[in-house]
Amino acid sequence: MKKAAAKKPAAKAAPAKKAAAKKTAAKQAVVAAPAPAAPEQEAHQLRTESEQAELRAALQERLDELVAEQRRYSDSIALAQRERLSDTAGDDQIDSGSKTVEHEHEVAVAGAISERIRQVGHALERLDEGEYGFCEKCGKPIPAARLAAFPSATLCVSCKQLEERR
Repeated sequence: MKKAAAKKPAAKAAPAKKAAAKKTAAKQAVVAAPAPAAPEQEAHQLRTESEQAELRAALQERLDELVAEQRRYSDSIALAQRERLSDTAGDDQIDSGSKTVEHEHEVAVAGAISERIRQVGHALERLDEGEYGFCEKCGKPIPAARLAAFPSATLCVSCKQLEERR
């Protein structure tokens, strides 16, 4: 058993030397590599001007749709509120409760629309600043598939998962 125990440290020493050699090579590669470009420069390198224009147009179109939807929804909430206030004669507790639940739902939907408007507006600002497509926390590029599914994403998948766990 002593022979087997004596061979283990020798076996561990060889991988340690290889790991040290890899670290040294990696350090030399980092020193030799050019400095990484700023996020603005990387964003321009990842997307052409025409792609950025298309993206800006798509985000602006979505923003316009959301603003129009918010306007329609606000108008319908105001109309429904006037009807509720003017037509309360003969209401019992159930009717009042139903109206309250409907109103709370309408307000929640209006709040969600407002939040989407804020997110799309923020995405447009990031596009103008050259930061669109990069994670706000770690600075890594956000995968194209994520941006295609959720164009106003500000976090990469890993950072978003960490945020949701908290």
